[in-house]
Amino acid sequence: MYFKQNYVTRWHDTDANLFLRPSAILMYLEETSGIHMRSVGRGLDEVREREGLAFILSKIGMNFYAPISPFRDIRVETWINDSKGYSSLRHFRMYEGDKLVVEASTVWALIDLNKKMPVKVGTFDYGFDYEAETMEHVSTRFHIPKDFEMEAVGERRIAYSDIDYNMHMNNTHYPDMLCDFLPDMQSHRVSSMTLSFLREAPYGKTLRVLRGQTDSGSWFMKTKNDMDETCLEAEVKLVLLEK
Repeated sequence: MYFKQNYVTRWHDTDANLFLRPSAILMYLEETSGIHMRSVGRGLDEVREREGLAFILSKIGMNFYAPISPFRDIRVETWINDSKGYSSLRHFRMYEGDKLVVEASTVWALIDLNKKMPVKVGTFDYGFDYEAETMEHVSTRFHIPKDFEMEAVGERRIAYSDIDYNMHMNNTHYPDMLCDFLPDMQSHRVSSMTLSFLREAPYGKTLRVLRGQTDSGSWFMKTKNDMDETCLEAEVKLVLLEK
């Protein structure tokens, strides 16, 4: 089942160049998936309360084809592929009019909150049909070599404004956090971003942020907790803004 939702972009979601920030774009995408679930009586909060199940984002790849200004009419489309294992694949497209501006592919794990164990997503009743269309051209995978040099560029404490119902940093906040630690963002915009979530970032904890630039010009980034465990790995590609 393809699901579509219309929005008008908000001024408060834009950056210094009056373009939507990456986190704001991700919020529009995930809001659409939530509305999709609620439209068939399978709202994520209700599923959590009644069935003790929660979807946790594992990987996401986003391609940003054009900047998006405030007060524009946009349409977000989303659908899910048939899943037989422990991963659920949900895809997105965002249009401004007839212009495709964003594509994203996401991988989710379904967690039994009482047992704290993953369960097979294929046993979960979404309440709508799957679609066969995949989005293989939007990658959710990348590899940071073990010997790749990264420098520590700062710390980020997880605050009230970051957390959600699960009491850890909501995944929609990560793109902006990463951009906070990239140089010269006033002159660039993100063209693609791939995130791999390895561990949660709980309320009150502090993350160290590391980065390194590749030979191709993209950025590899990591966050680490106070036990020196990697919580997030990311690859971010930037393009220079046209004057």
